[in-house]
Amino acid sequence: MGAFGKGALFWGVGLLLKEEKLKKLLEKANSLPLTPGVYLMKDQEGKIIYVGKSRKLKNRVSQYFQNNSKQIKTARMVANVHDFEYFLCSTEIEALALENTLIKQHTPKYNIRLKDAKSYPYIKITAEAYPRLEFTRTRKADKGRYFGPYSGAFVAGGILRTLQKTLRLPTCSRRFPKEIGKERPCLYHQLGQCCGVCTGTVSEAEYAELIRDAVEILRGETATVRARVREEMEKAAAEERFEKAAVYRDRLFALEKLSQKQKVLAAPDVSEDVFGFYRDDYGAAVAVFYIREGALIDKYETVFGADEILDAESLLSYVYDHYRHREDIPPRVLLSFDAEQEDVAVLAQSLGEMAGRKVRIYTPRRGDRHTRCLLAVENAAEKLQAERRENEKSDETLVRLAHLLALETLPQRIESYDISNLGSEHKTCGMIVYENGRFKKSDYRTFRIKSVEGTDDYASMKEALARRFAHLGEADFGKEPDLILLDGGTAHVATARRLLEDLGLRIPVFGMVKDDFHKTRALCGENEEISIAKDRSVFTMIYRIQEEVHRYSVQRMSGAKSGTLRHSALEKIPGVGKAKAKLLLSHFGGLAKIREASQKALSDVPGVGPVLAQEIYRYFHKTKEGKV
Repeated sequence: MGAFGKGALFWGVGLLLKEEKLKKLLEKANSLPLTPGVYLMKDQEGKIIYVGKSRKLKNRVSQYFQNNSKQIKTARMVANVHDFEYFLCSTEIEALALENTLIKQHTPKYNIRLKDAKSYPYIKITAEAYPRLEFTRTRKADKGRYFGPYSGAFVAGGILRTLQKTLRLPTCSRRFPKEIGKERPCLYHQLGQCCGVCTGTVSEAEYAELIRDAVEILRGETATVRARVREEMEKAAAEERFEKAAVYRDRLFALEKLSQKQKVLAAPDVSEDVFGFYRDDYGAAVAVFYIREGALIDKYETVFGADEILDAESLLSYVYDHYRHREDIPPRVLLSFDAEQEDVAVLAQSLGEMAGRKVRIYTPRRGDRHTRCLLAVENAAEKLQAERRENEKSDETLVRLAHLLALETLPQRIESYDISNLGSEHKTCGMIVYENGRFKKSDYRTFRIKSVEGTDDYASMKEALARRFAHLGEADFGKEPDLILLDGGTAHVATARRLLEDLGLRIPVFGMVKDDFHKTRALCGENEEISIAKDRSVFTMIYRIQEEVHRYSVQRMSGAKSGTLRHSALEKIPGVGKAKAKLLLSHFGGLAKIREASQKALSDVPGVGPVLAQEIYRYFHKTKEGKV
């Protein structure tokens, strides 16, 4: 039999096996009940590659294994399915929530990537007598109120600063009412940019009024606040309380300036979110407009990966997850894409339960709402194009770098290492990751050097690399880099290459050489130096990597140092060990606050008590003669 005949035979056998597999999967799918549930598609190794939900499990799952037309991505996923399992749910809303949880738990290859809440920036209003506005990326189960998430730290920080300036809210770290009158007012109060709670002239009721205004502005209800402030100003003027009227006048002026900065997209009574979805042959993106009182207050954009299945069902799951992290759900949500009305109704009911009131979802066909959807789609398309331009530029730079270093493959994942130490103590090695043209901070790692005596950087680097590559193959840390860049010279490179050779790994290693002014100059191997000065894009990329790994390693070393110093200072006090030191630092927020605390405040800390509180107080308030 000729080569062609053998190839045709193998192809025919493969087709028969594929059809047999689909037949068995279809039989299993047809045995499912017609009830709500979640299904998990698995590959031959048992790994979950897709999670979906359905109102009627049997109908939805069986569709995958029938010989009808499918999206290319869906067909690719089905070709890799070896088996599936499922969970029955009481309601469609329960299935929606479970699907969301399982996607985050397993991060399947073909599902839309749902962001973890911890990566979002929020503005928090603390639960205190005099609440504070703070920037945070962590939502805790405390009594604080969280607003957002916002599209980025720049947006959240800008809103926070604008609110503080507009309402003259404190920006200092003083805690009220405990610190009222303890120190003289700061420069911000003297400049009229802070209401001056520390002076004792601002009552809790007056401050609560400012916080109420802040809450309504964060909800996008600026017009409501303006109307109330105008009313208070006119009332104060009528009662001849002219100083108070002047305060309201200045606040009203600031609020009007704030409103003028916002881009108006709709009538003043319109508050809605608009989801614009764009897809072409090579990718997809979503842009979300947050419109409050007719003004665009923020925008959020997402570009989807090449393997992610983007049907209407998965997009509705994306919308559901989007609101799981938000306090502010508007009464109306607009979608630029079509979906099954039953699925839309389930989503609307879920959002209504989150918001505590009715939420309507529309896909408008004409009019102003349709125009806003088209505008969101245009933004999604532009975001996708911008991402492509950036990726193409990055790929070109990586190609040139690969050519300079004579690499066999494109270095899409680069790991960089730097040793930082303070004397013989606090030795750390920082590892950063530069993947697909971006710093991937979720993969950053710090290695505390344990086995090396003194300040031997080469031995420290060897220990760090040995510990890092002991984790190859693990789920969250097992990806092998295409290139390793060390912040060091030829000796560092030689040490790393010998270690990798002993481990049986063939990963290219080069050093990033600095000049006499501690700036990036070139790359080096064990015996040669490779100039990058003539290629501006490669030089810029290497410079950014070298600066980032140095910044990160120094930051982590400094953190280790300060933590040790704080603990060691407290642990000198009789009765205070590591656990008590950690408890005190957590309660007061730092060593300085512990030093300033009264005996009563110290004894109020759970687990401390009056006797130990006295010891701590005496330790920090001894005179040179050793007396209190």
